[in-house]
Amino acid sequence: MTQAVQFEPPPDDHLGVLSTVVKPPTSASIPLSKLAPEAALKRLELTVVRRLDGFLHGDHQGLLPGPGSETNDAREYVPGQDDVRKIDWAVTARTMSPHVRDTIADRELEIWALLDVTPSMNWGTAGVTKRDLGIAAIATIGFLSQKMGDRFGGLVMRPEEIKRLPAVSGRTALYGLLRRMLTEPIVPDHASGPYSLAAGIQRLARSERRRGMRLVVSDFLSPGDFELDADVPPDWERPMRQLSIRNQVLAIEVVDSREVEFPDVGDLLIRDPETDFARYVNTSDPAARQRMDAASAAQRERIRIALRRAGAAHIQLRTDSDWVHDIARFVLDYRRTASSLHQPPSGVMR
Repeated sequence: MTQAVQFEPPPDDHLGVLSTVVKPPTSASIPLSKLAPEAALKRLELTVVRRLDGFLHGDHQGLLPGPGSETNDAREYVPGQDDVRKIDWAVTARTMSPHVRDTIADRELEIWALLDVTPSMNWGTAGVTKRDLGIAAIATIGFLSQKMGDRFGGLVMRPEEIKRLPAVSGRTALYGLLRRMLTEPIVPDHASGPYSLAAGIQRLARSERRRGMRLVVSDFLSPGDFELDADVPPDWERPMRQLSIRNQVLAIEVVDSREVEFPDVGDLLIRDPETDFARYVNTSDPAARQRMDAASAAQRERIRIALRRAGAAHIQLRTDSDWVHDIARFVLDYRRTASSLHQPPSGVMR
């Protein structure tokens, strides 16, 4: 006589972050204290090459002349208005008339981060969810950008609304902003609303008018967009290009390893948390896995090319890698390419 035994799945606390594959998470998958080890960032500096608006004396090049140390163009001396200590004697000797050289005022940097928390960001299979990896990336950039007078603000994009977290300065305020992002309620699957990534980028460009640095943190996947041709621009490319005209833009793409490398686990249900798409795929078939991997690679290549066309710097972070090391390596390489990457369009002032 045999006895039927009912199988019970292990509790979610044994699965860890893998439980997000079965259902949306209920809380953050990483504590605030582990978001970005500050000791690993002390010797790094985030390069800012675009000139900034500002009101306070800071550490970055300003847009207008003022009491700074960066020299600007020379012009003729105006008696009674110009300080004789600013006379450029070399130019004066060549032109035989007094000339002064203006300086560019050093200004504070204002950084705004747009965090995508739509349902596709709610899962991960290694270490952390994509949503929390995006917050960790914001934390890392925030610590790298902490200088005199610099401020950091955020927009949290849900399908039904965009929450604005005011820009503040100081490490204590930055920790408060990160805590609010971590405790933001999880968006359930199939949640609907008027806001997409394109709308979120447009909101960021319209609402924050001061020149500075802008972070866009997302997986850059639009619901219902199955296009793989890199020549067809995604709906968010045009707003991203408009955002890049006045600002230095860094796009942080977060991906999970199982989105780009499908495992051999037999029949697998592929489900889109933002649409009704669902399909079983036999991942034990090498040809099927090869087609899926090729489609995923083409999708990511389309995102990379679109961001490059938009004039944004691009870094891809994976849930199965050390994001602090990846960002540190990016920052070191970024110093050599920032000036050429962030050249404004023809006719637009830097």
